[in-house]
Amino acid sequence: MTIESPSSSWRDYELIDFGNSEKLERFGGYVVIRPEIRAKKERTLPEEEWLKCACAKFVPGSGLAKAGKEDSGSWGMLRKMDDDWTVSYPKVGFDLLLKLTAFKHIGVFPEQAPNWDFIYSNVKEIAASFPEGDPPRVLNLFAYTGAASLAARRAGADVIHLDSVRQVVTWARNNMESSGLDNIRWVIEDALVFVKREARRGNSYQGIILDPPAYGYGPDGQRWKLDDSISEMLLNVASILAPERSFMVLNLYSNGYSPAMAETLVQEAFGGKFHSLECGELILKDSFGKVLPMSVFARLKR
Repeated sequence: MTIESPSSSWRDYELIDFGNSEKLERFGGYVVIRPEIRAKKERTLPEEEWLKCACAKFVPGSGLAKAGKEDSGSWGMLRKMDDDWTVSYPKVGFDLLLKLTAFKHIGVFPEQAPNWDFIYSNVKEIAASFPEGDPPRVLNLFAYTGAASLAARRAGADVIHLDSVRQVVTWARNNMESSGLDNIRWVIEDALVFVKREARRGNSYQGIILDPPAYGYGPDGQRWKLDDSISEMLLNVASILAPERSFMVLNLYSNGYSPAMAETLVQEAFGGKFHSLECGELILKDSFGKVLPMSVFARLKR
């Protein structure tokens, strides 16, 4: 099993401390406190020190950590900060616009940085073998604010960015523009509906990225439940991933999924028709060396 975390050279992000079901993070020039169900250990710094350095603290609603029932909460402002601000990821070359939202998220999942690096390097490698003017095609499903889309586009891919929430797609478009990129195709649709239609049409992609939630809804009310739908999704993904010179990145945040389970899901869907499969965990390390497990990934290459 592989364990990966963002490089310490990324200056715009730092996990300062975590514990007592919260994490203290710095994004660029601002420090925030957010709930984190995985932060089971005791915090290293006293709470007073957290409050001294933080600009804002998220106060959750009653549904926090209840699958499918997440409530919005509110941010308690501790110091003056801009309504939005930008962080850079220079290793690949893109910027991300951040802002405080009612669901504790701020526009980036920093533990995903190793996946961005994988996407960028693999698109670069595939693009080098393609004729000029015929770039590899990459499909990013459940794409949120688009860091993975930006990594693929920066590497030269023709990118489709799909999410079911219009406001999030607008946010991703702003990230593209602030990064000096263009020509990403934006799709607001249910991910499974889109993938099944692409399979019927015989379309294929050199890269497919998916980061499905435990629960969700498509724009027309289509219900998504990870446990019920992930196998069907992966079967359809396998059918539209090009048979050679291609890759897939699967990320799972849902509690209860291990790297071994992710490996089994992918092997069942692809039936051994792949060159390599790497599974593991994405983690964050705080400034005291404590390890915070965040998600499970599977990366497949054909």
